[in-house]
Amino acid sequence: MSEYGKETLCIQGGWQPKNGEPRVLPIFQSTTFKYESSEQMAKLFDLEDTGYFYSRLQNPTSDAVADKICKLEGGIAAMLTSSGQAANYYAIFNICEAGDHLVVSSTIYGGSHNLITVTMKKMGIQCTVVDPNASEEELHKAFRNNTKLVFAETIANPALVVLDIEKFSKVAHEHQVPLIIDNTFATPINCNPFRFGADIVTHSTTKYMDGHGISIGGAIVDSGNFDWSLYPDKYPGLCQKDESYHGIIYTEKFGKAAYITKATVQLMRDLGSCISPQNAFLLNVGLETLHLRMQRHCENAQRVAEYLENHPSVAWVNHPGLKSSPYYELSKKYLPNGSCGVVSFGLKSGREGAAKVMDRFSLISIVTHVADARTSVLHPASHTHRQMSDEQLKEAGVAADLIRLSVGIEGIEDILQDLENALK
Repeated sequence: MSEYGKETLCIQGGWQPKNGEPRVLPIFQSTTFKYESSEQMAKLFDLEDTGYFYSRLQNPTSDAVADKICKLEGGIAAMLTSSGQAANYYAIFNICEAGDHLVVSSTIYGGSHNLITVTMKKMGIQCTVVDPNASEEELHKAFRNNTKLVFAETIANPALVVLDIEKFSKVAHEHQVPLIIDNTFATPINCNPFRFGADIVTHSTTKYMDGHGISIGGAIVDSGNFDWSLYPDKYPGLCQKDESYHGIIYTEKFGKAAYITKATVQLMRDLGSCISPQNAFLLNVGLETLHLRMQRHCENAQRVAEYLENHPSVAWVNHPGLKSSPYYELSKKYLPNGSCGVVSFGLKSGREGAAKVMDRFSLISIVTHVADARTSVLHPASHTHRQMSDEQLKEAGVAADLIRLSVGIEGIEDILQDLENALK
């Protein structure tokens, strides 16, 4: 169905029922799948045949949803994980190991920043943090002989920096490494990073894709464009024998599907961060309206950003759709149909004023979550990014007074009235 538009893919992609099968994607709520012979099962464990045998590795419900997301992104293979955090970890760890190095944008989500700079550091994987606005010359200086990848976000959470994907992909490819992009905030509705040179895309499907705050999940999509076989010494996990599968070489046996296959049969086998069939089903329900909701999120957020920009109590506003945004031109290039529903702003009363205003909201909820149908608010310096020092907050583009407002799809006049009441 890849020839259809995104609107149609959102609704009908992934699950193609045959004659007499359920029209709606079923929940295959089973841990295991039956076979008639021992030989059939043996072939599955040797990766000599395809099929379902244990839901930690593959499940029909999950695979149908992964296929839908894959088509929406324009990739060749995809997998679901138990969370967006798991997706980013698998995407990196699939090609990095102890002694390796990666380059990472400084403005990525605080949880991803901590994963890479703290937890993966304990595993022997080093990183160099770069300014997403750095010049090509500055970016080149961050690379080492053992650099394996570059990681960044299409739209940074919560700094709302719009990445120059072509610049980052150009530099990455000159160093013979892939560019991994977390496309959570933009979603494939508003941006397809593969079109601009990215090689792998990740998502926290918990956000806009689910869209209703009811299921946690993640996704990894491979474009199939990065040829791992050209660099066998750099990517031995993909290009050399895997003795845990009788010496299989993923690039030789699975071609362009090598990356996702390895992540599934090796990482998911050993680490087990699989999505449940129930959550995959709920994610699919959310995906069916993604194209409609993203349009409304973006329209509402634009109105809110313009309102805040003209409010006397507000010191500054950041949203890619504002002409005052330093990322307005990049947004027009990479996000011509809208960016996301998130607006960040600060008050003239500073950090203390931010806490007071948040306590005055009625319709708008203080929650850790972001990017679902309900308008919500958070103070990152006190919540999601509280583990970061003032210097790290500055590097991440998170001011101490920054309020992250995730604009939902309620009536815009009701949202604006709640803001007005709190800001009086």
